[in-house]
Formats: sequence, C-alpha cells, structure tokens
Amino acid sequence: MNRGDEDVMRKILVVGGGYAGFYTAWKLEKKLRRDEAELILVDPRPYMTYQPFLPEVTAGSVEARHAAVSLRRHLRRTKVVAGRVTVIDHARRAVTVRPADGPEFEIGYDVIAVTAGAVTRKFPVPGIVENAIGMKHIEEAVAIRDRLLTSFDRAAVLPPGPARRRLLTVTFVGGGFSGVEGFGEVMSLAHALVRRYPELDPSEPKFHLVEATGRILPEVTGRPGRWVVRSLEKRGATVHLNTTVKSAVDGHVVLSTGEEYDSGLIVWTTGNAANPVVHKHTDLPIDQAGRIVVRPDLRIGTDSEPIPDAWAAGDDAAVPDLASDVPGALTVPNAQHAYRQGKLLAKNIAASLRGRPAKNYVHHSLGAVATLGLGRGIFQYRRLVIKGFPAWLMHRGYHVLAVPSWERKIRVLAVWITAVFHGRDIVSLASVEHPRDAFVTGE
Repeated sequence: MNRGDEDVMRKILVVGGGYAGFYTAWKLEKKLRRDEAELILVDPRPYMTYQPFLPEVTAGSVEARHAAVSLRRHLRRTKVVAGRVTVIDHARRAVTVRPADGPEFEIGYDVIAVTAGAVTRKFPVPGIVENAIGMKHIEEAVAIRDRLLTSFDRAAVLPPGPARRRLLTVTFVGGGFSGVEGFGEVMSLAHALVRRYPELDPSEPKFHLVEATGRILPEVTGRPGRWVVRSLEKRGATVHLNTTVKSAVDGHVVLSTGEEYDSGLIVWTTGNAANPVVHKHTDLPIDQAGRIVVRPDLRIGTDSEPIPDAWAAGDDAAVPDLASDVPGALTVPNAQHAYRQGKLLAKNIAASLRGRPAKNYVHHSLGAVATLGLGRGIFQYRRLVIKGFPAWLMHRGYHVLAVPSWERKIRVLAVWITAVFHGRDIVSLASVEHPRDAFVTGE
C-alpha cells in the first residue's frame, strides 16, 4: 500500500475497548467516510465499562448492565474482534490476538491506536490474590455486592462470635477515588441492609479503610480530605492512614501497625499498573512506569523520534500534561482524561489521514467529585468545596450526562427514580457464579 496516497483505504486498528478505545472508534466512525478507512477494535470484553458507576453498581444504585456500553451496538462500522492482544509488532504493522477459543492469529494494520488501559496494581502480600476482589470491572463490583448481601444472610443465623463477626467485617485497601467511593457506597448499603435483619445489631458491621499514605483522595486538598475521613468515621468506619496490609491469609488481616482481625470481604483498590502487553510485549517506546511514550498530540514517540502511524491514549499512555505548571507532568490516569483523549485521538487520526496537522491535548480539570454513599458526596474545584447532599447530586448529574448514549442515560435514570419510591434492591445473586450447582446436586 502506498501510504502517501490519501485515496487508498487505510486499516485502523484500535487495541482496547475501554474509555479511550471506545471513543476513538466511535468518533472515527463519524469523522471518516466509509471509503477512507476500515476500522477494527480488539478487546476480550464485548462492552466498555463506565467505571465511575462501579461504586454504585456495588451498592445496587445502578444496574450492572447499565454501566456497560455494548461495543457491537454502538460501533456499527467497526469490526469488533473478541480477543486479547498479546503482542504488538509495529515494525511489521501486526498484532497477535489470543481469542477465548481457538489458536492465536495475527491482524495487520496501517495505523494503530493503543488504548489498552491499565490493570489493577498488586503487591506481593500473602493471601491477597487468594482472598481479595478488585474493583475495576463490572463482574468485580457485582461480586462485592453479592458477597456482602450473602454475608448478612449467613451471619443472621449464627450466634454472636468470631464467625459472625468475620462475615460482617469489610476491608477496603487503597484510599484513592475508586477505593473511597466503593467504601462509602458499601457502608451505605450495609447500613440500609442491617435494618432488614432484626437478628443483627446495627453496631455489628465493621468497616476498615487501609491507606498507605497519610491522606485519602489525593485529587482533593488536605482540609476536604480530612473532612472525608471524619465523615466516614462518624458513620462507623475505621480509617487506617500510613498503614499497609502485611498479610490476608484465609481472610485474617494483619496490618503494619500490628492490628489483626478477620474480614469476610477484602476489596483491593490500590491503583493502576502497566498493561502487560504494553509493558513487555511491544516494540513501541515505553517509559520507566511501563506506559507508552507519546507526544502532546497523542502520537507515539518524541518530537525528535516520532513513530509513524502509531498513536496512544488513556491509562496506558504517558501523555504530557500541558495544563500543569509542573515541568514534565503527565496527565492523571483517570476516566476524565481517557474520555477526552479518545475524542481528540479520533480527530487527530482523521486529520493525519487527510494531511492536516494534529492538535495537542490540553485539558484543565473541571474539579473532583466523589460519592461517599447514598446522599453524601464531595466536590472541589480549586478553592471551592461543596459537601454532602449537593455534592452527591452533582456527582449523579455529571455522570448520567457523561455516560455514552441516551439509551444508557435513560436506563440509569429509571433505576434511580424507582429507588426513590421503592428503595434499594437487596437480592443477592451470588449463586450465578456457580449456576450448575443446583442442577448437579438436585438440591
């Protein structure tokens, strides 16, 4: 193919169907004519996860499927390939794809957009891999909710003692946005749930939030962050700052402070780690953290050594933060940036195909907003801080507007309106993890 010929149809491959990947493909469909490019997106999941809704999926405030945006439903011109990219060989313009069934195969391309996202960062803590649940995917959020609901059912038939106390103890490890929001929503659910169990005392459920640094919610400043800690503690939480988990073997949590206790539910939310395919299995340039080196216009490479026909965005890309006054600063890997970078990436790829200049990514933060449970939240924009119910309304309003497609917005709103009149749905479907048990045992 003559790459200098604008009339030749190009094959554009998008690696990853998360925030950045979905918006890249979605916007490219709108910006490119059918005869300009063939679009391919590779992802092992058939949907994009709207991650800001995961804490509310955990609490049952958002139906799990409503936090998932179907790739095939919304990407009508893009070929969606169900599989995991295991190798990116840009020198050959090819990727290796591993499907769930069948042998690996290669897909060739002319232009690549690497938007593979990040994975949950884990540490070699004994017992964590065997006992903890992450909170990066919908399946994990549903499992956390079902585990909590099932624990209340099991605890209600036990006498007071260690077994009952273990079932009613929840531990979140990591005080970033996902950890604090998930922790607050689970607390809110548990407090509402315990009223349905006359066998249990409202003081029995215990909640521990463990953070290795001296503060939680690093995106907000010190005083609002301390207010969040006090707010959680007033609701019965124990917040362990400057503390790490040393062991969690068989659910027995040992903290660096020496404190020990049994926990029936452990949720691990300690941030992001480099995606393995980006970190170890590509010839594209990466930085020390394992993220792809990109220029401000989202082209891979540097000003002196650009990589032709290669782009990246989202959590797997080290995007220069031109809105920051700090030299060498990179954009924070979060949904706010991934969403906007995906949209700009589509514009820049289209512009490049047509011989036009690409634009640099510059985004000034709109502030930080977090839910702390039903009716509670915090918002900060520079020195402006809003707390409590108004901030919670802002959180819901912002995210219902941000979730892609009117179909998803309407479904989410319908669940929220129903909950106003009928309360939370407290049915556990933990048995779906083993759907054949009843059939096999006959019980």
